[in-house]
Amino acid sequence: MGCSIEDLEKIALSYGESSFRGKQIYNYIYNPKIRSNNIDDLKTLPSNFRNKLKSEGFIVGGLKLEKRSLSNDGTLKILLRTIDGEFIESVGIPTNKRLTVCVSSQVGCPMDCKFCATGKEGLKRSLKAGEIIEQILLIQREMSMKVTNIVFMGMGEPLLNINEVLIAIKSINEDLNISQRKMTVSTVAIPNKISELSKLSFERLGKCQFTLAISLHAPNQEIRETIIPSAKNYNIKHIIRDCRNFVLQTGRRISFEYILLEGINDKEEHADQLSSLIRGFQSHVNLINYNYINEMSFKKSSSSSTNKFKNRLLKNGINVSFRKSRGLEKNAACGQLRRS
Repeated sequence: MGCSIEDLEKIALSYGESSFRGKQIYNYIYNPKIRSNNIDDLKTLPSNFRNKLKSEGFIVGGLKLEKRSLSNDGTLKILLRTIDGEFIESVGIPTNKRLTVCVSSQVGCPMDCKFCATGKEGLKRSLKAGEIIEQILLIQREMSMKVTNIVFMGMGEPLLNINEVLIAIKSINEDLNISQRKMTVSTVAIPNKISELSKLSFERLGKCQFTLAISLHAPNQEIRETIIPSAKNYNIKHIIRDCRNFVLQTGRRISFEYILLEGINDKEEHADQLSSLIRGFQSHVNLINYNYINEMSFKKSSSSSTNKFKNRLLKNGINVSFRKSRGLEKNAACGQLRRS
């Protein structure tokens, strides 16, 4: 999983087989109708070649579906066990015209954002590109729909696993035929990593056309440090500077994710501060409802506060939308299903 057709052809040739055998493996791995990851089921290959691959430790994919959680609105969250016994989550979010998959990039997360369930147990390890891609294929098979959009917004910090994330983006684009423009990489922001992301994207992918989403969640440095511990290492003004450079380098607008927390970051004065911070370059603010976590004292903003905040941004000339919450009755917050 995650290997290109050229990679698989080289593997076939290294075992004395025709390169065509690599193409057969490729067609098997990425066929959305195939529901088996067992090499024995790859009947197009000679049995002796299948046995060689198994004896050498080759597997098609290492994720096992442990639990499905289907919401009334059709949102599907799945809990997956990795080959080394860890757990990750993926989410399929359907509409009439598309299926968006929210993928994890790490097992757990080291960032420990105070409003997020994922980081409560820390980071176990980063995922391989194949484990990222397999999440997409599993959601596609479970929901019997073609995946159209990808968001790296599940468990983990993508920019701390940048090499595997870029391999995954390349495979999603070339092997699953999903345009980079239909992908979003969400980050809490890591020093020097935003510029590294654009640089490596051009070097390895030839282009950088996915959307970069910054989990900002605060209008100033003081508030951000209270809810995102890592903010102490990366001043919010420096984040915005690096975002401006990203827009100049790629021509792609930045999306700022902003969870509204009652009494903390949802006042009209906060909207004014946020407007001043991000004004003057291609950007968009995505307002988000807070998903309640039992052990945390945060509360989601009232409808009145949310509307005032949104309208203040609009009045200040900021592009803004409100993300509709999905799957609320089924462990909505990222990491909750894994923790339970």
